[in-house]
Amino acid sequence: MSEFWLISAPGDKTNLQAWERMNTVTLKSNLSSNSKFHIPDLKVGTLDALVGLSDELGKLDSFAESVIKKIAQYIGEVMEDSKDKVQENLLANGVDLISYLTRFEWDMAKYPIKQPLKNILEALSKQMTQIETDLKTRSAAYNNIKGNLQNLEKKTVGNLLTRTLADIVHKEDFVLNSEYLITLLVVVPKSSYIQWQKTYESLSDMVVPRSTKMIAEDAEGGLFTVTLFRKVMEDFKAKARENRFMVREFYFDEKELKCEKEELMKLASDKKQQYGPLLRWLKVNFSEAFVAWIHVKALRVFVESVLRYGLPVNFQAMLLQPNRKSIKRLRDVLNVVFKHLDEVAAASIMDPGMDIPGLQLSNQEYYPYVYFKIDLSLLDCS
Repeated sequence: MSEFWLISAPGDKTNLQAWERMNTVTLKSNLSSNSKFHIPDLKVGTLDALVGLSDELGKLDSFAESVIKKIAQYIGEVMEDSKDKVQENLLANGVDLISYLTRFEWDMAKYPIKQPLKNILEALSKQMTQIETDLKTRSAAYNNIKGNLQNLEKKTVGNLLTRTLADIVHKEDFVLNSEYLITLLVVVPKSSYIQWQKTYESLSDMVVPRSTKMIAEDAEGGLFTVTLFRKVMEDFKAKARENRFMVREFYFDEKELKCEKEELMKLASDKKQQYGPLLRWLKVNFSEAFVAWIHVKALRVFVESVLRYGLPVNFQAMLLQPNRKSIKRLRDVLNVVFKHLDEVAAASIMDPGMDIPGLQLSNQEYYPYVYFKIDLSLLDCS
């Protein structure tokens, strides 16, 4: 993804010549790709109102950026098995983000330009807030299913001492419904198989002879059954531990095992069913949020241009895509071309050591021209 600069300068004859000069220099030296950024004739209102709007738009810009970043990141989380395809799902109005930016057109249907700027701002703010709220609700529901499924799936991995035995044991491996007998499951290290076979019958009294059978094996050991009388169970467990044979605390309950298997299948099915609709919602609302964000940027350029260059409204906005290796050179070219717009600021930028009373450049980037950055790298989920 890329970084773009959205800039504006007055649209009078002198400045149109400056634009031409800038275009010639930047293209000739391959400093940037430039395209006109069309902003319609919006209702200006009072200058006092514009000053207030400038602050509100700054906050909305940051909020909108955070929302689209969250959606992009969550698309990456949802597409966990195909993260390499995330970028191709980040579209705006059906086209890739760079194409949308370089061919930007104001959406007259969604944001009618005959209404006051305050109304447009409120519509954009309401839209972004609703998208964020819906994202929280939908992601929480999906994450809950995904988390529960992962917890159950974790139980099916690991060694025989810790993993679930629901998918390993069978009813016929146990003596069930006996008042006197019980079948235990014992994890035996691989190196101790022979010792187990030789000694299990004598670990305590009342062990059923030839009752052991290995029913599962992993890299570390095997899971063996052994049947004995209930009354010697604790004694057998203690003696088994002394010999490094670990008895699993497991009692066969067919109903419980069936429930566990069904729960795993249900959660896997629920996740699969929610995946498609959720991904569609994320793609649609990423597009909606991105389009809204760029309209916020357009509003900011309009408001700042009117505040900076005055009335009547006459400015030209331009979208620049800097060549990554030439950012400093491009900035210098722009400052030279447009320094006549603000000689004091331009001088301080060209000479950072220059101390100019009343001009503070430390907290915010300031240039002789109106400037806003659009950083698409924040949407890189790889």
